[in-house]
Amino acid sequence: MLASPSSTRPLIPLEPVLSASSFRRAASASANVPARTVLDAGAHRLVTSGRVAIALALRELGVQAGDTVLVPAYHSPSMIPPVLWREATPVFYRVGPDARVDLDDLAAKIDARTRAVMVTHYFGFPQDMEAIRALCDARGIALVEDCAHAFIGEHAGQPLGSWGDYAIASSMKFFPIYEGGALVSRTRSLDKVRVHSAGAGFEAKALLNSLERGFAYGRLPAVQAALWLPLRAKSALWGMLKRGRKTPARSLAPDSSDSSFNFDPRWLDKRSSLFARSMLTLASPARIQALRRSHYGRLDAALRGLPGIRPLHAQLPDGACPWVYPLLADDPESLFARLKAAGVPLTRFGYPLWQGMDAGTCPNAAMLSRRVLSLPCHQELRDTEVDWLIAAVRKAVLA
Repeated sequence: MLASPSSTRPLIPLEPVLSASSFRRAASASANVPARTVLDAGAHRLVTSGRVAIALALRELGVQAGDTVLVPAYHSPSMIPPVLWREATPVFYRVGPDARVDLDDLAAKIDARTRAVMVTHYFGFPQDMEAIRALCDARGIALVEDCAHAFIGEHAGQPLGSWGDYAIASSMKFFPIYEGGALVSRTRSLDKVRVHSAGAGFEAKALLNSLERGFAYGRLPAVQAALWLPLRAKSALWGMLKRGRKTPARSLAPDSSDSSFNFDPRWLDKRSSLFARSMLTLASPARIQALRRSHYGRLDAALRGLPGIRPLHAQLPDGACPWVYPLLADDPESLFARLKAAGVPLTRFGYPLWQGMDAGTCPNAAMLSRRVLSLPCHQELRDTEVDWLIAAVRKAVLA
């Protein structure tokens, strides 16, 4: 039975949480077909977040002061600080009402100062990468393929991440880990991108936070019972240390792990934790993809046709692995308030947009930022949790 909603934590997990199921292989014959990930697209370096990977890609491309970087008008605010760190100027190009790249506007915004363009596979749905790659090649600019929503998946027979000069990804959106990102390139050497451990404190925090997030949702009860005393001692000791410090302690993990949009260059040369890297090896991408597609399909069948909402996309493409299930709401603020009060976990990607990016720059981006409410469909949701999610959303929509 689910507990009462909390002001700080929804009733079911928004993101994958660690459980015994995290280590299972694919359950069906069709799901045992290997699923390709962005790591299959080329050489890679595992870092602590997608925004660190963006910064590394821009650094490797030689982006500098006086350059511009084309960024989709519909974007996460975390995409912009790495551009500013390089002292370059972000220039926003338009997207369509379904978040497809507006190729005409993208082409019109390329000029002599343009050094690179970033393209996002929103919610795990692939962009038309052949046309975008051809445009970049014709105009002589670099392409950074943003796979933050698409760690797993393929398009036109190739793993996502194969089209960019560099691709970036966010593994913590798809695996039950506290931190994690990737820089990938099929065509460029990554020999100069050297990363090392952030230290024992970081390694311990990455492991313990992953465990505690699972414990919070009733996963791994035997492990929680075994670790009860050490975890209590850790919390007490950490509290004493914080109370005794005269100056703020340096964070043991990047802000990106705690829902911040900040970028801290001190994490540029830090490798993803041993625990996170191990999960990428132990967890089954085929299972993750199969369950996410199944949960997406259940949500779509149950919610499509309800008044005041509709799915952002008509269908889920073959080979795609969705990050979330995005809904377009007619009255997003009212619906968001009802869902939050009911304990429903929600993502509002691109809300708010970067300061200065408004409907005058791109009406569709402003509309999507305000109206898209996304529900979890990740692999660690139990069947009973998906049932509850459907019932809670239907009740809120029909209220």
